Amino acid sequence: MAEKTTEERTAEKRKNDENVIYVGNKPPMSYVLAIVTQFQGGGSDEVVIKARGRAISRAVDAAEITRNRFVTDAKIKDIKIGTESITNEEEGRTSNVSSIEITLTIKKKSK
Repeated sequence: MAEKTTEERTAEKRKNDENVIYVGNKPPMSYVLAIVTQFQGGGSDEVVIKARGRAISRAVDAAEITRNRFVTDAKIKDIKIGTESITNEEEGRTSNVSSIEITLTIKKKSK
């Protein structure tokens, strides 16, 4: 098997990051708009919603609002939960933060 070059891996990672939405402190409707835009304008049939800590509830809200109100044929393909260790630079202390990854998919309509 041929090894992938650094450029190929970077291009592949960039392509994968195009359909990822990172949820933070904004209201859930901001992320709903991003998800709907990704499905409609981005031509993507899969969107990954990622969040950590207190933003997890906003990520779930955004996924459910999108699924129930805007893109009713979207399905939840996968949900991954986990824990990430974060080291505080100043104190040198590590703390565990919960994380979630929700994958929404939509079936492409044949023309």
